Parts: sequence; structure tokens; C-alpha cells
Amino acid sequence: MKARVIIVDDHPIFRMGMAELLNQEDDFTVCGLAEDIASARKLILEHTPDLAIVDITLAGDNGLDLVKELAGNKNSPAILVLSMHDEQVWAERAIRAGARGYIMKKEASEKVMFALRCILAGKIHVSANIMERLLDRFHLKPEVSNAPTTDLLTDRELEVFRLIGAGLSTREIADRMKLGVKTIGTYRDRVKQKLGIKTAAELIRRAVLWTEQEFFDPADPGDVG
Repeated sequence: MKARVIIVDDHPIFRMGMAELLNQEDDFTVCGLAEDIASARKLILEHTPDLAIVDITLAGDNGLDLVKELAGNKNSPAILVLSMHDEQVWAERAIRAGARGYIMKKEASEKVMFALRCILAGKIHVSANIMERLLDRFHLKPEVSNAPTTDLLTDRELEVFRLIGAGLSTREIADRMKLGVKTIGTYRDRVKQKLGIKTAAELIRRAVLWTEQEFFDPADPGDVG
């Protein structure tokens, strides 16, 4: 039997393209497409898929919230997080949340298929660099630098930091995350404290620089200029 897969991503063209690729494989069949957590829940109840491909940025949602929700249910599908976000920042968080793998969208389709098959076989799939990092943490290897990093932030705090870097106001972030303005203000204060930031202006500057760095791939000449 073919493994049933749902794709949860907020880009319609990507969803359709990935579905076409999967349906061409002998061992996969796509049983549903979703753009947000609510529609993903409905698909999972209707189709009981074996695998779920989930992006971090969904329509008004954070994909890690869906990962955490599904990880608490033994009948949920195994999850591969497939995202454009930098694996150095998000892969470990995704695995901690309950995903069985993390791969970036820039990878070739063959690597995505390999990752899905690994997960279906009960294994965890991440890049060699991320696996080394996870093993280092497991063995409590000391960090090279003691400087505050985004690793100190919770998933919610990191999401607020990312949205600040994307140019959203506190009100816009609150609307996007479906939280109160005061709650977002509290998250902003925690981010500043954990990262050693003193002013709101410095917070914005650091967030913008971090966001630009997250999406910059020095190996891709197309990102230059």
C-alpha cells in the first residue's frame, strides 16, 4: 500500500507542485492539501494520513504549533518539516516539538523523498550538520561562544523576534499570532532581556539583521544584490 501524505503549506503553487511530485512516486499518494492548522486538523481526521509535510510559516499560524499538537497524539502522522527557514535556527526546535525530520525547500526533490522514506521507516532525518549539533548537545559539549543567541528564546519569543524583523508592528504581530497586544509586549521584553538588548530601536535593528541573515545563502549567487 502507498503511504498517505498530507501537505500543509500556505503557498498554493508549492502545495500543488509537491503533490504532483509525490503522486509520481510508487510508494506515496497525497490525500490532502491544507494552508493552515484548522484545515490540517480536518484532513487528518478525515484521511488518517501516515505522513504530514508541514511548513513553519502557515496562513496565520506557526507550523510548530501543529507539530506539537500532533506529537501528543499517538495516532497522528509522522511529520517532516519542509521549510525555507534556516535549519540552523529551526531544525532543532522542530525535532524538539515532535517532528521526525527537517529539510529546507532549496534541497532537491530526491532528498525530500529520501527524508520521507526515512521517517516512514521510523528514523529521524536531518542534515549531517544538524545531527552533529544535536549530538553535541546530547553530550553537553560546551558552546564555543557565551554570547546570547536566539537559541535562548522560546518558540513564541522567536516567532515575535522574526516578525519584528519582517517589519510588523506590535499590533500586527498580535493579530498574526492571535494574541493580545500586551502579551506581545511581554514577549518583546523577554526577547530584549535574553539577548541583552537595551532599547526598542536596537531590538528592531537586531531583528532585521537576523531575519536578513536567516534567508541569505552565501552559496547561492542569486541572493546577492
